[in-house]
Amino acid sequence: MNAVQDLSFIELILHAHFLVKLIMALLFAISVISWTYIFRKVFAIRAARRLTEQFERSFWAGGNLHTLHQSASNQRDQSGPLARIFEAGMGEFIKGKQAARDALDVGAVLDGARRAMRAAFHRELDHLDTHLNFLASVGSVSPYIGLLGTVWGIMNAFRGLANVQQATLAVVAPGIAEALIATAIGLFAAIPAVVAYNRFTHDIDRLAIRFESFVEEFSNILQRQSR
Repeated sequence: MNAVQDLSFIELILHAHFLVKLIMALLFAISVISWTYIFRKVFAIRAARRLTEQFERSFWAGGNLHTLHQSASNQRDQSGPLARIFEAGMGEFIKGKQAARDALDVGAVLDGARRAMRAAFHRELDHLDTHLNFLASVGSVSPYIGLLGTVWGIMNAFRGLANVQQATLAVVAPGIAEALIATAIGLFAAIPAVVAYNRFTHDIDRLAIRFESFVEEFSNILQRQSR
């Protein structure tokens, strides 16, 4: 086994075993995909929070619910998650009242509106949760993938000692360093994914609480209006 004199990061990667290089390439690709999802999720959650706050200000300003519903329906894709929940509930409430014009069953109409809002609520949460499972998997699996590369690299380095008559630190160190890079890259991929996953989960949970509170409060408003 020839000793690698240049112990720079690039040289260690270039002199690593083929399987270790393959594992490093896999971890690098996983890290790139993970960072792509992280940035996309940052902007998505930030936009959801901003649009939710805008809609809450408009809703609690005391405007006409039918006008607000018409506005949310016309701008459904840009109105935000809470506006879409409101639009689903208000639309079902209006259709329920029209269908039961002669024999108004208030309980059935309200239940229909509440179910429509709950369905929209779960759709919005499912959209916000997109790619979180990937980040969780990256955070839990990447260190083990890197460790596999490290173990294989160390085994290969020690196998090479059989061809060396005198094993010195200068001979062993490059092979060990090459192998440890795989673990470092695995941690580099895992740590941001874990931090981002925990942060996004917290932010989405807070939005979910706001959505659920709005569903209950708006249900009470509809109940008062239907009397």
